[in-house]
Amino acid sequence: MSQEKKRIGIFGGTFNPIHYGHLIIAENACQQYHLDQVVFLPTGHSPHKPYMGEDMSVHRCRMVECAIADNPRFSISFEEIQNPDVNYTYKTLQVFQEKFPDSELFFILGADSLFDFEYWRNPGEICAQATILAAVRDNLTEQKVDEQIVYLQEKYKGQIYRLETPNFNVSSKKLRERIQQGQKIRYMVPREVERYIQEKRIYEV
Repeated sequence: MSQEKKRIGIFGGTFNPIHYGHLIIAENACQQYHLDQVVFLPTGHSPHKPYMGEDMSVHRCRMVECAIADNPRFSISFEEIQNPDVNYTYKTLQVFQEKFPDSELFFILGADSLFDFEYWRNPGEICAQATILAAVRDNLTEQKVDEQIVYLQEKYKGQIYRLETPNFNVSSKKLRERIQQGQKIRYMVPREVERYIQEKRIYEV
């Protein structure tokens, strides 16, 4: 009798800083799609965004580690952070397929990313390597997301599903702005992340 494949979610992002919105998405992915594990994947050299530097890469990883420490289903991968080259999702997924050959991969992203997914490197290969879970945020309607999912499924023959998440209207950008303005971020990030930011004086002007 064949053993059921382990279901592993891969959640890429800058996590600058990680906040409760990210953790809610990961937890809901576990519940809705019966994932055994979610691997948080802090981005390294992204083709779409300027590189933030080695120090900030270390800080971002440490904050993720602080945020997920108490959840045994959550882990972190330094795969992209340690890669000196530009990271492309299809290549990262190849690495995960080699690491977890007997697992089913799920790639978690924000639903807004579906609207420029066609312009990613090798989108068809990404769809062949993993099921895509798109977390809907407050700036998009479910109808728009569903229409885009159907379009991409037909174009790339992939499995793409909507990930239902409670609305948590906080972004990493808003958090950085609050810190620069001397405002508190308590209850928006885990307490350990808040402490780390305060101790290292990250984001202060």
